[in-house]
Amino acid sequence: MAEKNVNDYLEEGIYGPKELKPDEKRRFLGTFRERVLLALTKKQVMQKGTFLEVEQMLQHHPDAVMVVNGKLGYKAVSAYTKLADSYGVESQRITSLNKETDIGLVLAKEEAVHKEDIFVEESVSTGGRGEDQRSWWKKLLGIK
Repeated sequence: MAEKNVNDYLEEGIYGPKELKPDEKRRFLGTFRERVLLALTKKQVMQKGTFLEVEQMLQHHPDAVMVVNGKLGYKAVSAYTKLADSYGVESQRITSLNKETDIGLVLAKEEAVHKEDIFVEESVSTGGRGEDQRSWWKKLLGIK
């Protein structure tokens, strides 16, 4: 490996140390994409109830770490952190995000898992509204 020259030290002092895949780490809450088992968007985390896939992953991977976007409110993430605690999975809240990300929750491992489908489908939330459940005003007016 080549020795560092004065310019390398100056650049490191100005811009900080070089990182591998910084955009990927920012998007997935400080974790590399290849380590992610499951990811939820902020919109999915804000929905009422929890996703069944999260619970299944927590059961199958007790050595995983749940990373939660710190910009989301406590009310939105408390169900997921309690779920992680019930399975003995460590949960972390990342608040030092320099850039905005669409990810609200990540379940990751320490080593690479290279899982292709990490995002959960929208329609599988437990505890949310089903198709047959309408809002009270739609029921009142008879709107489907």
